[in-house]
Amino acid sequence: MLPFRIGYGYDTHRLVEGRRLVIGGVEIPHEKGLLGHSDADLLLHCICDALLGALNLRDIGFHFPDTDPRYKGVDSQILLRDTYQLVRARGYVIGNIDSTVIAERPKLNPHIPRMQEIIASILETTPENISIKATTHEKTDAAGREESMVAQAVVLIVSESFGK
Repeated sequence: MLPFRIGYGYDTHRLVEGRRLVIGGVEIPHEKGLLGHSDADLLLHCICDALLGALNLRDIGFHFPDTDPRYKGVDSQILLRDTYQLVRARGYVIGNIDSTVIAERPKLNPHIPRMQEIIASILETTPENISIKATTHEKTDAAGREESMVAQAVVLIVSESFGK
């Protein structure tokens, strides 16, 4: 067993009217929400993918397919919790996470501390180990034109037995 493993995650969803905007487990007031089979929480989805990638366990779509009615409208916190159970079952814990959400609007910075608390709670760590940054694409592409949002994450997981 390797003492450390890293993984990278990426997700993007289109913005549409008539949907709630949920990012990092926080519902954020906005005139549009993210389109998806679940609640479309792209930050939690990319963290799931990063965790799965760190252990070579494929991707979120493999474990929680959008063709499965059990996941229709599901809270992505459940997906993150279930993903983390796969990590724990293999003897790893969170080292840290570094993530970025790319969106022109709304401003996400006021919501980041709550996102950190939610994610840390699910992943049995402290908010100090969960970095979330927000940026824009300066109106240069679909995210910049407010047609979509993008999230990226890198995770470090550590063997529970490391240092013992």
